[in-house]
Amino acid sequence: MITCHLRYIIDPDKLAEFEHYGRLWIPLVRKFGGVHHGYLLPSEGASNVALASFSFPSLAAYEQYRQQSLADPECQVAFKYAKETRCFLSYERTFFRPVFG
Repeated sequence: MITCHLRYIIDPDKLAEFEHYGRLWIPLVRKFGGVHHGYLLPSEGASNVALASFSFPSLAAYEQYRQQSLADPECQVAFKYAKETRCFLSYERTFFRPVFG
């Protein structure tokens, strides 16, 4: 299993738009076989950082999701929404592998 952790720099004035963006992606990750762990939006502290995490069975499965999402009409709507609203300025992607007890 591999978990993709995203760290977004968001526009605090567009928090509602970013939340909508996140709600668009949660079912899309599931659609392609992933498990979405949700988005974390600012509450206290920095108001311009948001996080998200989702897992796929392997890095290869994640890469397949990335390729398929580029041609998927629902994903295209989400990509377009982000571009039009500019609800985030940048993001970083980091991959982790979980260790269970």
